[in-house]
Amino acid sequence: MHHGLMAADDVTEPAVRALIAAVNAGDREAFFTVHGHLDVVSARDGGRSLIAAYRNDTWGEMRTTWAFTLTGGKISRFETGQA
Repeated sequence: MHHGLMAADDVTEPAVRALIAAVNAGDREAFFTVHGHLDVVSARDGGRSLIAAYRNDTWGEMRTTWAFTLTGGKISRFETGQA
């Protein structure tokens, strides 16, 4: 487990990588966000469980947890909250 930019390398699950890229690119069609950015602090299980620094225009920056359920290679459910 790494911290900072190296932690993103621990995310090997393609669907989770795509979600992170969509959030950081502001891609509202792929993932609704209000000018958000997600920096992975630590990742487990290929990225199915994350601790991340998340920031957006509405709430500012906060440390968050993310847990993803994948079905057929796609995110079918995720839970997030403050860490």
